[in-house]
This record gives sequence, C-alpha cells and structure tokens, in this order.
Amino acid sequence: MDGVILDSEPLWKEAEIKIFNSLGVPLTEEMCETTTGMRLVDVVKLWNEKYPWDTARDPLEKVGETIVTSLITLIKQKSVINPGIEELLKMFASKNLPMAIASSSDRKIIDAVMNKFGIADYFKVIHSAEYEEFGKPHPAIYISTAKKLGVEPQDCLAIEDSFNGVVSAVAARMKTAAYPEKTNFYNPKFAIADIRFRSLKDFTEDEFNKLNI
Repeated sequence: MDGVILDSEPLWKEAEIKIFNSLGVPLTEEMCETTTGMRLVDVVKLWNEKYPWDTARDPLEKVGETIVTSLITLIKQKSVINPGIEELLKMFASKNLPMAIASSSDRKIIDAVMNKFGIADYFKVIHSAEYEEFGKPHPAIYISTAKKLGVEPQDCLAIEDSFNGVVSAVAARMKTAAYPEKTNFYNPKFAIADIRFRSLKDFTEDEFNKLNI
C-alpha cells in the first residue's frame, strides 16, 4: 500500500523524524529510507536499540501509537492517490482477479487510506503485518495473504515500492513488480523483481500478460 497506492513515504518521514527527534534519536530522511517497508514496531525497536531513550517515560508502544496518530493526520490532510493506480485496479477487476492489501502498516493506517480514497471494495482481503510474528522482508505477510485469498503464492503478483517488500514477495515465491522511488529506480538490488516501472501508468495489460501468471 505505502508507496504504491499513495506516496506515503514523505509523510512517514515527517511523522517519524518529528517524534524520534523529540526522543533524542538523530533521525534523518536518509536513515528513514533504510527502514522503508518494515513494520513500525520493528522500526521503533531498531532506533531504541541504536539510540536508547527513557522507555519508562516513553514506552515503545506509546511511541508507535504517537507516530500512527501523526501519520493518519498527515494522510487525511496531504495524501493523494498515485497516478495510474485506479486504472490498474479497474484492469484487474475486469479480469475478475481477487485483490488484496498486504501491508507493513498498522490496520488503522490501512483503513485511513481506504477511507480517504474510497477503494476498499476492490479488495477481497486486507491484511496487516502487525498480526504476523515477523514483518517484511520476511515472507509471512504475503504467504498469509495468499492463504486468505485461497490461492497459492506462486500464482500471485505482488506490487512493491520498497526493497524490503520485494524481498518479502520473492521469498514467498510470488511474481513481483517493483515500483521504486525515482531515486531508487536504477538501484541494482531491484533486479530481483520480475519487472519494474517508473510509473504505474506503464503497467498495461500487455505488461501484465508478459508476466505469464
């Protein structure tokens, strides 16, 4: 969802930098990029291990909840749907393909995005990695989502913007379409994806058929 349906990474950075900086964590935009695609609970734990703060005063769970609240406010105020996503959803719907959200974001965040853009009805399954033991890049989120859809992972296509997400989908044996941030488009790490796009508008029916799913 994040980065595919909407360009939420700038909003994540804004919320995380403000809150982590207030705790004494010298978080920068570049540092935020290293955790793209990870669950928030894992991100909070990571930065606490590297830059410990007083968890008696600010428990990890409380910090995570504060970031979620801040992010949802930013989503409501600033977010816009990515160009091409509505056309892509309509194309898949016309093929009667069951679709799902498999996101590292908490369910509250997913619901805020679905409500903002009115697209929840496209998805048969909405699943958050907060309910998994392990988050991306572990494949659990994708394996569980495929099971909820009633299909085999190898018969699925995952659309991902982050490298952690691509690793997760590939490990689940799914076909993978990468939609990296512009600065990451030529990053050789994304070569593990089956295909990559600069814009979702380029993900046409012909391109989908080439994947031979």
